[in-house]
Amino acid sequence: MWLAMVLFGAFHGLNPGMGWLFALTLGLQQRSERVIWLSLLPIALGHALAIIAVVLLVLAGLQFVPLATVQKFSALALLAFGLYKLFNYYRHPRWVGMKVGAGDLLLWSFLMASAHGAGLMLVPALLGAGDQAHAHHGGHALPGGFSMLAAVGLHTLTMLLVMGVVAWIVYRKLGLAVLRSSWINFDLIWAVALLLVGSLALWMAYSH
Repeated sequence: MWLAMVLFGAFHGLNPGMGWLFALTLGLQQRSERVIWLSLLPIALGHALAIIAVVLLVLAGLQFVPLATVQKFSALALLAFGLYKLFNYYRHPRWVGMKVGAGDLLLWSFLMASAHGAGLMLVPALLGAGDQAHAHHGGHALPGGFSMLAAVGLHTLTMLLVMGVVAWIVYRKLGLAVLRSSWINFDLIWAVALLLVGSLALWMAYSH
């Protein structure tokens, strides 16, 4: 489950829709590599807050609903959201423009991560991390919650590292021109990934 959080962090970091392209554009506009790194920090924080919001909802749900039910519901929600994104992958939340501050970037990242279902994608892995902590500590909820938050932190750090590396490579070595000639449709990949994760989560929920 911890490896899954790292891999999802790398995948989210590669996806330009999660923020590195926005940070890169701001850096190119102001001709400053420092702007890129400073922009990535609130973007990563907004992403983490969107996932923490999902964690809190899951923890609240576990107070009233058995874990197996939450697992099945989250898997079905993933499949439904994945189907929606599959047929609407070209739609994105609108923003006010490119003149933004740290607060704007944080809010934008939170909305983008929520709209793309980034937190929802992580629910199966988070439930697994929380379940392992429950078993290790005799079923107490608090260690499970701490385990989930630690998993979110690991995921966010991985995403931030990958975003920074990608943005630096494009800024220093490749330039934005490479995106016009070598663009990958990450939105479509994202929709397919949601469906794959949802299918795997549903299989795991019913196999136990």
